[in-house]
Amino acid sequence: MTRERLISLDVFRGLTILLMTIVNNPGDWGNVYPPLLHAEWHGCTPTDLVFPFFIFIMGVAVPLAMPDKFYDGTTFNKILVRSLRMLCLGIFFNFFGKIQLFGLEGIPLLIGRLAITIAVGYALMGSFSSKIKNILAFSILFIYLFLAYSGIEAYSDIRLPGVLQRIAIVYFVVSLLYLKTSQKTQIITGIVLLLGYWAMLTLIPVPGIGEANLDKGTNLASWLDSVLLKGHMYRGTITWDPEGILSTIPSIVNGIIGLLIGQLLQTDIIKIQKAQKMGIIGTILIFFGLIWDIIFPINKSLWTSSYVLYTTGLATVFLTILYYTIDIANYKKGFKPFLIWGVNPMIVFFSSQIIPQALVMIEFQNPHNPSEKINLLNYLYTFGIAPFFSNPMTASLAGALVYVGIWTFILWIFYKNKLIFKV
Repeated sequence: MTRERLISLDVFRGLTILLMTIVNNPGDWGNVYPPLLHAEWHGCTPTDLVFPFFIFIMGVAVPLAMPDKFYDGTTFNKILVRSLRMLCLGIFFNFFGKIQLFGLEGIPLLIGRLAITIAVGYALMGSFSSKIKNILAFSILFIYLFLAYSGIEAYSDIRLPGVLQRIAIVYFVVSLLYLKTSQKTQIITGIVLLLGYWAMLTLIPVPGIGEANLDKGTNLASWLDSVLLKGHMYRGTITWDPEGILSTIPSIVNGIIGLLIGQLLQTDIIKIQKAQKMGIIGTILIFFGLIWDIIFPINKSLWTSSYVLYTTGLATVFLTILYYTIDIANYKKGFKPFLIWGVNPMIVFFSSQIIPQALVMIEFQNPHNPSEKINLLNYLYTFGIAPFFSNPMTASLAGALVYVGIWTFILWIFYKNKLIFKV
């Protein structure tokens, strides 16, 4: 079986990474339109769709990338190393702002951090032999863990979980499920994981807290994070992590459902029948997600089972629409910008985490208040974008869109020169 480049999937990936860039880079975090923020706790905003969509898309891509389902030691090693490279890239985002070099400060420290960033990025995204990839990935992971648990103050509270880390774990599990099990086993695995996670969070008492609950900071997933990740969690929550250990279990099912859709797309039935089946599957998933929401609320931070069904249902429906429009009706006009984003997501994901941190490190006197300093990121927004808008939320959105425009230009150059950055 030959590999099929699914343009609609690339476009879907591009739309998702573009939305991620918008929600992660507002001009002013204090003024953001509500749909571009995560739900406070229970519930789901458009922003809450980005992460599960990524995992779903990754799941769909697995069978498209490995249509022959051939498994041996070499294949396992490729999957393991790719997972480790993604894991290490994700952890590096958390290290960047903590790096200390021989007492350097300001611009010299920034230059040093950027030099390390380039080295790490090349080591984890560069093209090397399998042996070298192995050595680099394991070595970098060892360095991370050593620094995190070495007792060095600068790294004592470094966050270890994260978005790319969870994607790496799901990719590893889903790839092995695809290569080693049948679709029936994959479906059963998904059902067991969702029901098991629901049972754990709603039936098992929380040590030191009391009855099982779904409240912020006192649920079983939060407790486990506080025990196993103490001191190395998201600083916005401190006592638990939104990409923590227990909540990673149901996220695997986002990948499994994507995997099943990917295998459907690999079947020999005609394309319109594939689209019809996908549309039905997506609708059913949304329905059951909303029904389960009644007793197990849709919640991104907890990554509840209802959230899995609801988001994968929406992802399946969106992909169905794109698949019909692009791959069946052959209507591609207007989709090129999203395709450009979709074929090169890793460089955007990596750089978009680093660039804002780098710009914040560049400080100088505020021209409107010489007694204060202002960093370059705030300066560009405050004096280059905000004055053109009366509504601060619109100004904040404009700041994000300007950033998107810059990246679109960069990605267009990469696309024209066939430069694709992969792990």
